[in-house]
Amino acid sequence: EQGVSATVADARFCKPLDTKLIDRLVKEHPVLIIVEEGSVGGFGSHVLQYLAMSGQLDGNLKVRPMCLPDLNIEHGSADWQLEQAGLSPKQIAATCLATLGKSREALEVTI
Repeated sequence: EQGVSATVADARFCKPLDTKLIDRLVKEHPVLIIVEEGSVGGFGSHVLQYLAMSGQLDGNLKVRPMCLPDLNIEHGSADWQLEQAGLSPKQIAATCLATLGKSREALEVTI
């Protein structure tokens, strides 16, 4: 709907890090959004460390890690909790669009 195509890759596990998958994704895409239901210091941090050490953050690649915020989230449905954490499908799509420079479109995301 917004003229953007995406690749969804399931990393499955944090260690050992699948560097071949990360290298392929970075080579094929200008933006990497890392979504995890974990906290800062998790999978996204490992990916960023690898990208930094391999020099892949030295160019035009845009990376946005999305993870659980450092706050208590009340009990509720999984959808409600993801919304509170900023990890709902709408929030992920908006982050993607904003990272691509489509800030206005990001405000209009409907899922």
